[in-house]
Amino acid sequence: MPLEIELKLRVESHEPVRERLQSLGAAYLSRVLESNSIFDRPDGSLRKRGIGLRLRRTVSQDDGEVSATLTLKGPRLEGQMKSREELEVLVDQAETTARILETLGLVPILRYQKRRESWELSQCRVELDEPPHIGIFVEIEGPDESRIRAAQKSLGLDRIAHQQESYVRMLLEYCAERGITDRIVDLP
Repeated sequence: MPLEIELKLRVESHEPVRERLQSLGAAYLSRVLESNSIFDRPDGSLRKRGIGLRLRRTVSQDDGEVSATLTLKGPRLEGQMKSREELEVLVDQAETTARILETLGLVPILRYQKRRESWELSQCRVELDEPPHIGIFVEIEGPDESRIRAAQKSLGLDRIAHQQESYVRMLLEYCAERGITDRIVDLP
């Protein structure tokens, strides 16, 4: 069972983290603009069961390459960090995939953009994330909690409490608080 184990931290700025990554010899991987569509059944039964279905289209800010993935995330597992089963497949055509999902009766419940810069550090992937309107974040994803905590400490972020809520939950709350009924949240 492929697991996603991650730690999400709210930060004031990415620049100190980026500088620390460089000084530690971390490998820069990419900078992308993501367009995410979250799908559910009309009755919301996937989210009620803790299941997430996301179609993500990325455009590389480095070379313009476009890719898309369809991801199914299972319910959260017990533990201090966010951990859940994650199944992911590359898709050639995001728009066609979205039409297939809609034809099967699924509906997009949220669409949002996010800037993401990715680094590799000590068997962990460090993501510098900028979703719209809800803050600036660092996500550290790795093979286990101890390696993630070690990366967090080496980045000087070990005194920052991790963010429990997902971007999806935070953005849905943002939309609800502001009466954004189409739930489309793009970057400024």
